[in-house]
Amino acid sequence: WEKTHVSRHPERPHFSQYCNGLVSDYTPLSGDRKYGDDDALLGGLGKIRGQSVVVMGHEKGKDTGTRLKHNFGMAQPEGYRKAVRLMDIAEKSSVPVVSFVDTAGAFPGRGAEERGQAEAIARSIDRGLSLRVPFVTVISGEGGSGGAVAIATANKILMLEHSIYSVISPEGCASILWRDSAKAQDAAKAMKITAQDLKRLKIIDRIVKEPVGGAHRSPDEMIKTVGSEIVKSLKVLGKMDADALVKQRRDKFLNIGRTLK
Repeated sequence: WEKTHVSRHPERPHFSQYCNGLVSDYTPLSGDRKYGDDDALLGGLGKIRGQSVVVMGHEKGKDTGTRLKHNFGMAQPEGYRKAVRLMDIAEKSSVPVVSFVDTAGAFPGRGAEERGQAEAIARSIDRGLSLRVPFVTVISGEGGSGGAVAIATANKILMLEHSIYSVISPEGCASILWRDSAKAQDAAKAMKITAQDLKRLKIIDRIVKEPVGGAHRSPDEMIKTVGSEIVKSLKVLGKMDADALVKQRRDKFLNIGRTLK
């Protein structure tokens, strides 16, 4: 439960900070070419330490104005359709994809449902699994539900030490199981949402150590560390051909849960 609070800290580095600190020659791309643009999920083209990449991620915002603009990082269907568009561009250009996950979940509003939220998430997951270029995901804050998985079907999943990743928020789980959101602390413990739990369960690949006290205590140091881990993963994946990348990624996700005891 304490890690849940740390993962939601407002001063924790968000996508825009990672982008500014790691990505050079960044060119943002907007819109899904079907309905509109979504400010909760941003992305574009750039370079990370000389390596050309397509980068995307959830943006929560830092203050009231930017949080409202970015809808607190909760993407709508057009956001996930933009993610599919970005992955298509990456494959056509033969460059890796790097994604940053930090969302409580996909936006559950009426408009989002009317525009096909579930279908958009499913297609984004499917596109990630079929991608014929290296794909690295960083879970930098909250990894909530399908809103997170939609851009996290990667070859390598890196997770910050005090981030969380789960099928639903602890509050949502408590409301469903016990009809009492006050039991969120019990739900957080039972759901195994920490990086340490998920590494043991083989759902993530690597835990990225945070500065003492959390990423918000030293954002610049955290961004630099994440950059180094991304480069290491891309070097390993760069040695694999397209068929091997697809097979490794599909096997990874199809095997989740099959070895639990």
